[in-house]
Amino acid sequence: MRVNHQESDLENHDRGLDYDLPRLLHRRGMLKLVAGPGLAGAGLITLGSCADATSNADTSSPQGSNPPGPGGAPQPPQTSDTANGELPEETGGPFPGDGSNGANVLNQSGIVRRDITSSFGSSTTKAEGVPLTVTMTINDFANSKSPLAGGAVYLWHCDREGRYSLYSRGVTNENYLRGVQETDDRGQVKFTTIFPACYSGRWPHIHIEVYPSLAKATSSANKIATSQMALPEATAKAVYATTGYEQSTSNLSRVSLASDNVFSDGYDLQMPTLTGDPSSGYQLTFSCAV
Repeated sequence: MRVNHQESDLENHDRGLDYDLPRLLHRRGMLKLVAGPGLAGAGLITLGSCADATSNADTSSPQGSNPPGPGGAPQPPQTSDTANGELPEETGGPFPGDGSNGANVLNQSGIVRRDITSSFGSSTTKAEGVPLTVTMTINDFANSKSPLAGGAVYLWHCDREGRYSLYSRGVTNENYLRGVQETDDRGQVKFTTIFPACYSGRWPHIHIEVYPSLAKATSSANKIATSQMALPEATAKAVYATTGYEQSTSNLSRVSLASDNVFSDGYDLQMPTLTGDPSSGYQLTFSCAV
């Protein structure tokens, strides 16, 4: 099990070069360092994009939010551990809700729940969309990929309109589509949610963070893995043909897994299996080693 996964997110830009450089030089989604002769010897750092709505060609963002920053730099080759089946480490993006960029939903009473379709606390707003049941199996890569029992998974994603609760305009007071579950003896967790939108510049995806225990799943500082699941194209097209997802159809036509700034370097270990249909909903199954 990896225990030193500290994300070099874009949100850490204010900590200075001494903080950023050693992390950025070995992290997936890293950057190009260009010495600009016209900059009097200063380095121009181009950051690899995180899980925002930027692609190699644009800097758009989820509906109702501000562009989080530049992006589009190529990602480095897979590590040997990834080649052997370890889930690739990815950025949590600018809307994690884990305390690393503003709001921390992880320390709120009610975040540990299976059904994440509604907000909890001061709001009970329910996110509308095609139903999606998620079953994940988390294995311990360092322990012969045996089930990670007693761990925890934090899962979050955008809504049908491409907005992230806590961050995007119109849903800053909502915390739906975010939740934590403890892994059982088989390393499994289950969530009830909706199929997320495809917002401009990003392939449809779901974010996850893995923690060593439920007690530790209160701050991003304790996470042992961060990654994203890429949703299958055929399923996405079927969902986006339904009412409420109209903008996703257009957005999906302008992006591909090959151009996506997270999945362009490979996604074989990040593609779940989905069964079902838009009318009755879908069942997602995913197994990974962290």
